[in-house]
Amino acid sequence: MAKHIAFQGEPGAYSHQACVESCPDFTPLPCPTFEDAMEAVRSGAADLGMIAVENSTYGRVQDVYHLLPDSGLHIIDETFVRVHVNLLGLPGTKVSDIKTVRAMSVLLGQARGFVKEHALATRNWSDNAAAARSVVEDGDASCGAFASELAGEIFGLDVLARQIEDHKLNTTRFLIMARAPDYTRRADKMVTAFMFRVRNIPAALYKAMGGFATNGVNMTKLESYMVDGVFTATQFYADIEGHPDDENVKLALDELGYFTEMVKILGVYPADPRRQ
Repeated sequence: MAKHIAFQGEPGAYSHQACVESCPDFTPLPCPTFEDAMEAVRSGAADLGMIAVENSTYGRVQDVYHLLPDSGLHIIDETFVRVHVNLLGLPGTKVSDIKTVRAMSVLLGQARGFVKEHALATRNWSDNAAAARSVVEDGDASCGAFASELAGEIFGLDVLARQIEDHKLNTTRFLIMARAPDYTRRADKMVTAFMFRVRNIPAALYKAMGGFATNGVNMTKLESYMVDGVFTATQFYADIEGHPDDENVKLALDELGYFTEMVKILGVYPADPRRQ
């Protein structure tokens, strides 16, 4: 029986590329939204979910951090995809023919230099692969799309300009999510991801973080956002190096519990070597 991995976007999206590169034994399942991709995993329509969480140029994917705590899913792995931005156009067109380019705002922001150099008008699109498909559907030779080479192959577009991103290390990090957790130690370097909400007491965050410093636990990510639109209720997402069974991690998490009203482990997984 075929195994499926859900991703947000249309065929040819960078998330699709992540699925092909990291989980070649799984059949990619395109979904319109991140919620739909997570629901596909929850319902059993997909075995795994490939969820984009941050880009080295653009920053975090904010919607995902709001969805993670209540997704009912567990992070079991991570992967990094080198994002090459390409200008796609109808067969036979040249860069000089393109007057308007379509892409998600995230991707448009990763190729500002090219846009400025060629005086292109930009149009925000719901999905980069969808932007590529729309160029084919409209048949307008003056319109192009920023997307992956995979999208060009799928929709029969020419690659008019390759690797036009502003930053040559442009990379997107993805979380691979499943219905069941996997806390087995599968590598020497492990990552533990969790959510927490500090108690409403003075210096609560400072005190909560102290346990990680005193126990020598390296925190590689700390993201904050409001809960239910209330300014006084702040929730945090954190990644730390180590496994919950490590003595220093145990001690740090125990200390965290004294200054929080909620701590929830979201996943334990091997650190991808490309983190470095």
